[in-house]
Amino acid sequence: MRGEGNKERKDRKDKEAVEIGLTHYLVLSAVLFCIGLYGALTRRNAVIILMCIELMLNAVNISLVAFSSYIVPVMLSGQVFAIFVMVVAAAEVAVGIGIILAIYRQFTDIDVNNINLLKW
Repeated sequence: MRGEGNKERKDRKDKEAVEIGLTHYLVLSAVLFCIGLYGALTRRNAVIILMCIELMLNAVNISLVAFSSYIVPVMLSGQVFAIFVMVVAAAEVAVGIGIILAIYRQFTDIDVNNINLLKW
């Protein structure tokens, strides 16, 4: 008698459970990418722009891993590409922070609207 209540509860949980599919991952990736794009286009602080670019790269990583796991679950090609993107992003951050520090030492400001290094 006691086990019947647990069985009914388990059946109800199974019916209410939502499977996370490829669409969910792609929507999450698109939202993160749009937030990063909006931040990169509207912010003036160079460090925040770098953070927004990293957010966009992480959105791409989510898409790569999601497509890889749903299309070819045996191969790890999406995960390998995601790790490659992370390595490139880390190098990009190191170079970007170095450039920002050099600009800050020269101008004492990292507002991208005030930096005019390429003007004659």
